[in-house]
Formats: sequence, C-alpha cells, structure tokens
Amino acid sequence: MFEYGREGIVSTGGDVYSFGILLLETFTRKKPTEAMFSGEVTLRGWVIEAAKRSVFEVVDENLINEHLYTKHEALLSVFSLAMDCTSNSSSQRINMRETVVRLCKIKKNFLDNN
Repeated sequence: MFEYGREGIVSTGGDVYSFGILLLETFTRKKPTEAMFSGEVTLRGWVIEAAKRSVFEVVDENLINEHLYTKHEALLSVFSLAMDCTSNSSSQRINMRETVVRLCKIKKNFLDNN
C-alpha cells in the first residue's frame, strides 16, 4: 500500500486508503499490481481518466446487465467514494465513519431504485 510502503506507519487513514483500493479492485476487477499499472499509471489514476468518458469503461462488465442505467448512479457513487478514500494526502481522505455512512446511503438508494 502507498502509505505503509513509503512511511512504514499503520494508521486509520491507511485503512481508509486500503478500503478505497479494495472498492476499486472489486468494481473494476483489476489489481493495482497488474502490468498496465506501471510507472506513472496507477489503478486510481486509470479510473479517474477513464471514468471521465464513462463509468462503464472502468466497471467490470460482469457487474453490468440489462439494468445498466439503474446501476449508473450507484456506480458513480461507489467510484466517488473510492476516490475520496484514496486521496494521496491522508489529511484529505474521509474517515471510516463517513465511509460507512456513504456506503449505507449508496445501498439504500440502489435498493430503493431497483
């Protein structure tokens, strides 16, 4: 992980970062250690750039079915949450309580609309 490897410090901010990476891995079906993420290209950076065109360019196609548009808002919310969890600066990251609150809202909105 970015912080553990660089600073060798375990923190709740690092845990939030790891959770954000886990969200990205889950919804893209890509790992930050894949060959495409070498040099300056990171999983987070790839998601940011590709999602500017369409969230469906980064989401794992196994998660998409005939209800494509009903998932759009939920997917945008999940990727937004992941970005807020993986900010390069730990002081700019949301905390785990806010992460849980947002996850619960995403789930509720998704279930209410499907």
